[in-house]
Amino acid sequence: MPSYDFALILSRPLYEEELDPLFDRTHGAVTVSIISEPQHADRPPAPAHHHPNDELRSADRLGNASCSWPGATLAAAIMEVVEHVEESAPGLHVLQVEADPLLTIRDIAERVGRSFDSVRHAITGARGATGFPSSEMSAAGHRLWRWSKVAAWYGLEDPQLIEAKPTVQAINGWLALRDVVPDVAPAPEEVTSALSLVIPHVA
Repeated sequence: MPSYDFALILSRPLYEEELDPLFDRTHGAVTVSIISEPQHADRPPAPAHHHPNDELRSADRLGNASCSWPGATLAAAIMEVVEHVEESAPGLHVLQVEADPLLTIRDIAERVGRSFDSVRHAITGARGATGFPSSEMSAAGHRLWRWSKVAAWYGLEDPQLIEAKPTVQAINGWLALRDVVPDVAPAPEEVTSALSLVIPHVA
């Protein structure tokens, strides 16, 4: 059974007391952003009329979760982690999923089977290499690169990326539908089952 790398955008970070339930459910395999707050009562009250796009407009208040999770398909892995995160943190909602990971130079070297220096030279254009994808963002002082662009530059075909694009598109649509009109959103297993019929499994 393959393991899939993906990240979830959450309606808020987790509070410290929610980490133990999540750890118990996922055995520490899911990394999340947290809020250190000793007093439960300090939390701002939820707005009376909540709209899912409110969180998307307030990006500074969003949380995130990332993991490498085994599953028969990417959809199955995502749905399992969505359930674990939401069950661990009452009132928290998963807003979006991202399955094209951002990687460090060391991550890239490991994935493409090259040395750290070889990848660094490719990035800087040393030894005649040109056109390496530009980094996407900086986190804690580290530049990160989008795996799909790096894989294309090296001429690698990652079957998980082929599965990721339609899966992420469908699940993000389901997440939006679930938040806006939950009464008509299908059950998670229906989405997973439907996707398994149209997306080739990764061996």
